[in-house]
Amino acid sequence: MERARSLEEIVGPTIDGLGYELVRVVVTGRDRPTLQVMAERKDRKAMRVEDCENLSRALSAKLDVEDPIASQYVLEVSSPGIDRPLVRPADFDRFAGYAAKVETRAPLDGRKRFSGRLLGLTDGNVRIETQEGTAEVPLAEIARAKLLLTDELIKATQAAEKAAAGR
Repeated sequence: MERARSLEEIVGPTIDGLGYELVRVVVTGRDRPTLQVMAERKDRKAMRVEDCENLSRALSAKLDVEDPIASQYVLEVSSPGIDRPLVRPADFDRFAGYAAKVETRAPLDGRKRFSGRLLGLTDGNVRIETQEGTAEVPLAEIARAKLLLTDELIKATQAAEKAAAGR
């Protein structure tokens, strides 16, 4: 977690300066780690391959100078996709109304997994309407969260892309 935060501090300004928002940074693997940088366009248009290529070139140059990973590694730049991870606090409000899956670090009321319709973030708690009722999950306890691919989400994404293309 600490490593990801320091990498975010290194790549964040470059991503921001190029007109993108950092979604998350993840390092996986041991022998030859992969540094995954996930970003999206600030204008909310769909990420294209060219966007990822431009970011990759700029980040490679920045990372070559900063040299934050001692061994050789693979840089992977991607978009969050439709069934994106929910990482930032604002994500839970931005995607309120859509189906999501939330997993906690430790059990809350005997369970670690919550699936249902996001209701947003209130007082540091992610609210989610499950089959059992409304659950409030402390943001600090969330290990991972993501949108679920549904017809509703696909339609909304297509409509947003159409609207963004018309700007």
